[in-house]
Amino acid sequence: MRKTSGNGGENLRRLRFDVESAMKKHSTVEELVEHLFSQPLYNRCKRRPFAKSVERIFEVLRRRNNAVDGSDGGRGTPVANKRRKANEVPRRSWPLSSEASASSSDPAAPSSNEEASSAMDAIYEEKFEPDVDLTRSLMREKLCKKSQESRSRGKVEQVMEVEILDDKVQLMNELGKLSGGGQSNISGGSKGGGVSGEEISKRMFRDFGGIDGAIEELRRKVLLPFCHPELPRKLGVKPVTGILLHGPPGCGKTSLAEAIANETEASFYRISAPALVSGVSGASEENIRDLFSKAERTAPSIVFIDEIDAVAAKRENSRGMELRIVTQLITCMDESSKLAKPADLSVGSSSSASKSHYVLVIGATNRPDALDPALRRPGRFDREIALGVPDEYARIQILSKLTCNLKVEGALDISKIARSTPGFVGADLEALCNEAGYLAMNRIMDKRKIVLSKEHESVSCEEIWRSPLSNEELELTSMTVSDFEEAIKIIQPCSKREGFSDVPNVKWDDVGGLHSLREELDRHIIKPLRFPDVYKSLGFNLETGFLLYGPPGCGKTLIAKAVASEAGANFMHIKGPELLSKYVGESELAVRTIFSRARTCSPCILFFDEVDSLTTRRGKEGGWVVERLLNQLLIELDGAGRRNGVYVIGATNRPDVIDPALLRSGRLGKLLYVPLPSPDERVMILKALARNKLLDADVDLMAIGTDVACESFSGADLSALMNEAVLAAVEEIPLTRSSGVPLAIKATHFKKALEKISPSVSNEQIEYYKLLSKRFKASRG
Repeated sequence: MRKTSGNGGENLRRLRFDVESAMKKHSTVEELVEHLFSQPLYNRCKRRPFAKSVERIFEVLRRRNNAVDGSDGGRGTPVANKRRKANEVPRRSWPLSSEASASSSDPAAPSSNEEASSAMDAIYEEKFEPDVDLTRSLMREKLCKKSQESRSRGKVEQVMEVEILDDKVQLMNELGKLSGGGQSNISGGSKGGGVSGEEISKRMFRDFGGIDGAIEELRRKVLLPFCHPELPRKLGVKPVTGILLHGPPGCGKTSLAEAIANETEASFYRISAPALVSGVSGASEENIRDLFSKAERTAPSIVFIDEIDAVAAKRENSRGMELRIVTQLITCMDESSKLAKPADLSVGSSSSASKSHYVLVIGATNRPDALDPALRRPGRFDREIALGVPDEYARIQILSKLTCNLKVEGALDISKIARSTPGFVGADLEALCNEAGYLAMNRIMDKRKIVLSKEHESVSCEEIWRSPLSNEELELTSMTVSDFEEAIKIIQPCSKREGFSDVPNVKWDDVGGLHSLREELDRHIIKPLRFPDVYKSLGFNLETGFLLYGPPGCGKTLIAKAVASEAGANFMHIKGPELLSKYVGESELAVRTIFSRARTCSPCILFFDEVDSLTTRRGKEGGWVVERLLNQLLIELDGAGRRNGVYVIGATNRPDVIDPALLRSGRLGKLLYVPLPSPDERVMILKALARNKLLDADVDLMAIGTDVACESFSGADLSALMNEAVLAAVEEIPLTRSSGVPLAIKATHFKKALEKISPSVSNEQIEYYKLLSKRFKASRG
């Protein structure tokens, strides 16, 4: 046992005193260890280090007694002879230890000067043992005083530690700390959610927006047992053992865990999962045991393991150390889930009823499916809370919390910002506000540079940046709506890195025509997303899968983008061939990943472009690769409940090659034909295309759209016609500049364009799609 300063030295002297006292009745080290280990003072010590410490002290005392007895030579005083006879029999059974020769170097052993002094006194002088040992009395008095001070301070020593459990003070030997030669990154908690060495944020539940459902569940399932521990004890039920927070990066998992600690005012132990891993065999498991041991001693407490998937991966994919870490974590969670009931407390004790004795474990991960299934069962992680990508309403709530303390010039339209930021999580919105602030600062400094440069021509740029701002300038400092609009263009949301696409700024007016399709999609997608409570209250089961088919260039992709923009939902644009992989199982994994992300971030619109490349009819020779992918897609599309809030839209030019199983109700059961535009719709498309272009007064878009030359033109053909007219106008730029007339697109330019552009869809194709549409309508009644 290592001799330490302060109370550690007192505890060592106490152990030496107890060993010396016990040596009168017990003659061997094994008997001494058994005797001392039965006492409450030492019964929670680690047996092996404790036995070694007892053996060292035993050897020191034995050598001292041998020196005293050998120096007397049988000629001592009666008191000395009596003492020698009393120790004669125990000395015969003392075992010789190989460590006795090295005990002189042990910190617990007396120094060489002390041994020499003792030997000299024993040889030349007679040693008398007084009836009252004043030194030992003073030591006992000092030990009691130190123990009382340690109780009042509640400090934990390195060697002997005072632990208070339900008003009972126990001395606890803690020889084994985190081993492996590495330092642990555990943040030990104190009451009120604070941590030693690292302060957590002061966030509370009221500081969060957009997760009202999750907060309400936490209040009922977590705060209630902490605030009223007598309720679950009275009912005979266990409180929540663990909570798993999962969601995309930046959704607020860590902040929510800190808010739980602040709300409960419990001891908070936070650690990143990779910090538990050590390169020494057995050290990682020891780190986990030490973490939970600290939490149990300071219960009620919260253990927060961030990125828990790093140490809790599925065991079938693990081996060696990884397997042992998962098993140790499961064991510790099982032990911490038991309600602690101290044996010495009476049943009706008020302190037992007023204090909670359990440990809550919170895990956070971006990959919940990577965790071992044994952790995701009741009794371990009882509750799983998904923090997905917020919808428009949730973004409004988050922005209202973030902008409440910002200095903004004029009224800030939060709803407009929320509508312009689909796919943004809480961290993205916070970065958006910060970026708007930096843009405001740069704008203010640029304006200041202009003013100072006019007043002082010799002022350098560095002097302008470093010169302090006046109070008047600080008062005029504020952020504007334009700063936020510019910041939206700069900030890239985290969801885009997760496979989500930017929601295109496409409106129904940009599509032009197709009123029947617009009404159908508005009825089945846009309105349910805008008014979900109304449709849920009515229990109306809506189609969640749509297949847009028709000739090429009719605007199928544009329609899907317009639906996503109008609905304000998250949008994922999947190009069919991108899912195909040469590695076995990778294509199916890509499909599962897409639907998993969409469910996490619902409401979401999945748009499969060229879906026919993934869903060809099964049974064809050489199509086994696509068949496996199709089977996985059918599994994901089955059941409206599993796809709650996920709307699937597919687009194809070849609906006849798609497997019929995909076109049944519940999957892509709503088939919508996108035909070539009519003359009136061609006029609307041309007006939409010419919205941002300068047209001459002699241009009649209605006449162009209804012209016979534009017959059978698709939307893509009309877009090509407009671009060709612009190129024809650009060719006249030198003449226009010389004459001073502004550049504009004239009717003559459209005539030149019509001579070059021809319909991309043949008459045979038009008839084919008409017959195909009639066949689908007839088969579906």
